[in-house]
Amino acid sequence: MDDKQVDTIPADVVGKMPRRESRFLRWLGRVGMRLMGGWKINGELPNVKKAIIPVAPHSSNWDFPIGVFVMFALGMKLNYFGKKSLFRFPLNGLMRKLGGIPIDRSAANGVVQQMVEQFKKQPELVLVIAPEGTRKKVNEWKKGFIHIAQQARVPVVPVVMDYARKVIDIGPAIMIGHDIEVELKRVKGFFSHAVGKNPEYC
Repeated sequence: MDDKQVDTIPADVVGKMPRRESRFLRWLGRVGMRLMGGWKINGELPNVKKAIIPVAPHSSNWDFPIGVFVMFALGMKLNYFGKKSLFRFPLNGLMRKLGGIPIDRSAANGVVQQMVEQFKKQPELVLVIAPEGTRKKVNEWKKGFIHIAQQARVPVVPVVMDYARKVIDIGPAIMIGHDIEVELKRVKGFFSHAVGKNPEYC
């Protein structure tokens, strides 16, 4: 499969990206980005209704609030998955409102298959994940998001959180081919310039 074929987005995935139609939240997002150090956004999210957005490097708890402010500023409706046990009172309502999807890690069909089924079931779904899987330094990224994108036939859109420049870099939409290792390396290439909040963990 050549690059042209790999990067062709299926027709049923093309469409308006899920949005939050709230001027207040967009204002709040812009204010929050300024208060968090004057963050800027470089690039635009593609016009698709389904995608996986790996955000890296992830080296600090500060990544989450910055990410939320960026989401608000862009007016995007994004999703993330979390352990099913976390979706209980009193956090359940807030977590779902912020886009949380409960995942049962003990289920026989596994997290990858659960998310593939979510993508097939939902008319629109943009999933944000931290591919390192932890704030600590790791030698290898988890490959689950690549498997989900491949099986669900949705693009991967790399989003880089560069603390050195205080810039959020949005990469191009990438359709995942057959070779998981090659595709993981291709996606990781967009993050090579980034510096995390705690560089020693990156």
